Formats: sequence, structure tokens, C-alpha cells
Amino acid sequence: MSAAAVPILAATLDSLVADFLRVLANERGSSPHTLRAYQRELHGFTAYISEHYGKDQGPEGIEHTHIRAYLGTLYDRGLAKASAARALAAIRSWFKWLARAGLLEQNAASLVATPKLPRHLPRVPSIEQMNRVVESVREDAASWPARDTAILELLYGCGIRNAELVGLNLEDIHWANEAILIRGKGQKQRYVPLGDAAAVALRAYMAERAALLAAAANGAGAAAEGKRGAAAECKGAAAAEGQGTKTAEVQRTTAGKGIETPALFLNLQLRGLDKASQARLTTRSVGRIVKRIAVLRGLSADVHPHTLRHAFGTHLLEEGADLRAIQELLGHERLSTTQRYTQLTTAQLTVVYDRTHPRAR
Repeated sequence: MSAAAVPILAATLDSLVADFLRVLANERGSSPHTLRAYQRELHGFTAYISEHYGKDQGPEGIEHTHIRAYLGTLYDRGLAKASAARALAAIRSWFKWLARAGLLEQNAASLVATPKLPRHLPRVPSIEQMNRVVESVREDAASWPARDTAILELLYGCGIRNAELVGLNLEDIHWANEAILIRGKGQKQRYVPLGDAAAVALRAYMAERAALLAAAANGAGAAAEGKRGAAAECKGAAAAEGQGTKTAEVQRTTAGKGIETPALFLNLQLRGLDKASQARLTTRSVGRIVKRIAVLRGLSADVHPHTLRHAFGTHLLEEGADLRAIQELLGHERLSTTQRYTQLTTAQLTVVYDRTHPRAR
């Protein structure tokens, strides 16, 4: 459904929000997370307009002063400026679409200034810290060490987003080209290199993944116990046959036992295997996995999957990588987004200077 296809009729604000969300989902390929965020922000705004200006209020009657008043209520509720800015961004996108659809003559949201936000640079672990975390995933910190090692290797070694990680399918791993196909925001696709360490971790996990599915298909006790027992056999056979045939054997074993799922990263209990989720690991679970391992290995409690993405970009820049290359690897649409890493590096250099140079003290 395109913007031009929306009929210019008297419509409720909520129905126009629903039309807009359909456009985001069907034409722009917005992620479920983005759709939920826009739905939450816009329904909050339309509820405010209906309460204060009448349920029959149409978009043409909404003025910039109404939007500013709504942002004021967000501040009164104790929300931070970042939350108000996020709400305003959703309202602006909606009004821009309404204007394109011919439902507005003037975009009132464009007259509202974005709240000035403080610039908070994320704390990025050092190269040594990241190596220590990725190389020390054991059962004391992980319920499935092989899987969780592969997760950390891809988040840090490839710089991909959490949502991109959990969306990976088996077919996205291009072993021959040593690359991974990443489906990013807005249905955009890019290839990122699959490094040696990440490839080793991924192959080890996929052997255990196949064993877990085989155990589940054979009904061999609890899934977790079956994984560990069958994984040893799968690893031994794979070592004998060589790395090149391991992936094919994994796929043949799974298909032969009657259980298949395209999802690369699975939850240990295989929840949702026969449903739409296909036992796919969720972004929330990845967040818990990363935080638990990082904290137990000495990093701060505010570490999350995106921290590893920041570390990927920052460490590349520190080692001399070109900013344009980093932009491509991270899938940033604008170079200005990638330039944040130059600010991170400058901030870190300032700390080093202040701590070590005799004239800085």
C-alpha cells in the first residue's frame, strides 16, 4: 500500500497510524522492533490529541504547539530528552507521510525543534579486554559454550547488529567466499568477511547444532543431554573428514532425521521448532548471553551486544582502517554515523595523553 493509495477521506488518527505502519512494514521493510517503537510512540501521541482536543480531531487540525505540548507531558512524566526526541522522530515521520498522501497542506511537525541531547560516547572495551572475553567462554559463564563463543565472534569479529545476528540463516554463510550475507535495516543487504577465528567457532557450533537436532529427532532424552553426547561423535567424524565436508554433513544429518530449521542460532531447548520462530534465538536472549559472559570476565555491567559492534568499529579505526571501509562493513547509510568512532578514538587518546604526558599534569 503506497502513500498515494491512501484515500483522502475523514479518517481517525488511529486508522491513519495503522496505514502508516503498514507502509513501513510492506514497502520500507522496517524491522518488528522499529514497528513496535513507532506504534507505541504514535499511539501515545494520538491518545493525547484525542483527550485534549477531541476524538474527532484530524491531522490537519494538529498544530506545532500541540506537538510541543505533548513533548512537555513527556518531560512531566520524567522521561529523558532522548525519549522525547524518539517520540518526535516518530511523529515527524508520520506527518511527512501524511503530507505526501495529501492529507496535510503543511507539516506542523517540521516546525518543532529536536531536543538538544547530551553527547554520550559509549564506553568501548580495549582490544585486550575483548580478546579475553571472546577466548574464555566456558560452562561457568555459558549454557552452551560453543554457540555463545560463535555469537561473540560474529558480533565482535564481524560488527553486526543483534537483530542481524539472530536473523542469520544457514544459507547466509558463504564458506567458499569466506563471507556472510547480512540483511540489515530497510531490507538492505551487505557482505561482511568471515574471519578465521569466527569461522572456527562457527564450525564447532554447527557440529553441536546438528547433534542437538538429531538428538531431538531421535527422542534421545532431554535435548541438552543429547547435544553433549552426540556432539562428541559429530566432532570426531568431522575431524576425520576435514573442515570442507563438515557443513554438508551437518545439513545431511539434520535433513535425514526429519528435523530442519533454517535458523543459524538456536535456543538450547529448541522452543518453537515446530512454529514460526523455528527455534531461533531471540535478541533478548543474545543480550543476556553477552552481558553474563562480559560481567563474569571483568567488563562493566552496561555491556550489551551493540557494545561489541562499537568495539569492532573503534578497534578497526585504531589499527588504521579507512573510515569508508568501516562504513561499508557496519552498513551505515551515512558517513556521519561512522564518524562517531573518530570521536571515540580521540576521547581515548585524550585520556592517554592526560595520564602519561608530563605537561598534561
